[in-house]
Amino acid sequence: MTIDEELNLLDHQLRRLKIEYEIFFNNPAKRPPTDIEWKVLSLIRKFSDGNRMSFSQRYRYNEMAQRYAIHSDLWRKKVRIREEGYRRPQDAILSVQGVRVMEEHESKHPTPYGLSHHNAQAAEDTPFTVQCSDAQSERENVESLYKALSEAKKKSGEKVSGSLDSFAAFVKKKTAEIRKEHKCETVVYSVETQGGQVKLKAKAKTQS
Repeated sequence: MTIDEELNLLDHQLRRLKIEYEIFFNNPAKRPPTDIEWKVLSLIRKFSDGNRMSFSQRYRYNEMAQRYAIHSDLWRKKVRIREEGYRRPQDAILSVQGVRVMEEHESKHPTPYGLSHHNAQAAEDTPFTVQCSDAQSERENVESLYKALSEAKKKSGEKVSGSLDSFAAFVKKKTAEIRKEHKCETVVYSVETQGGQVKLKAKAKTQS
């Protein structure tokens, strides 16, 4: 198999793994999809050095590896909740089948999606980053950013608000504003967690 074919396989297995985990958490009798997860981990480890990949292949691989890292952390938390029950109020937002769901108050942000242009202090988690020049044509990047933001908010116990379409419209507008203000081609978005609060940050990409 070529590298592109193996990356396609990794993407397919990731999507399948996510579906299988959703089935697992909604069916107490279901076993966790450890066989599929092992295949995903094997492919991620195989290309971890990135030596044989082109820039575009490495970018695609990094996006999938980050996506798996975000999901696997969420899955571990949900497995713990399934085994032990809720230990913290924010655990309730993970909504594991068979565990009573507690009410959560929606977090309020002064700007849409908690967007910040300020320089980041030390982040508590490794940030998920995406580059965007045209949100309309780069729909996959916008979807990845939306999923990363949603998962990060779930992890921190924050309410996830807004649909993918409204988020895409927001990114399109914000990208155009930053490109015009800084006269740049590309905007770099990152999802970071600081002080237990999720931040969506945007900055102009400087030319090297």
